[in-house]
Amino acid sequence: MDNTALAIAIIGAINWGSIGLFGVDLVALLCGGQTAILSRIIYTVVGLAGLWCITLLFKEKVPARHNH
Repeated sequence: MDNTALAIAIIGAINWGSIGLFGVDLVALLCGGQTAILSRIIYTVVGLAGLWCITLLFKEKVPARHNH
């Protein structure tokens, strides 16, 4: 779940970067506008994924294993 949420949040960040740099909302462009139901679903899923990723900040870090 963590990796899926992170991947979705990264996709959302790329979309925001596209808006900021080029003025192009890729989700709206591909899904029929910002108010189209599919766009709204995608925006909601990205938002929920971002909220889930907040939990990653508070998870206990597990040290990487080293093979010797």
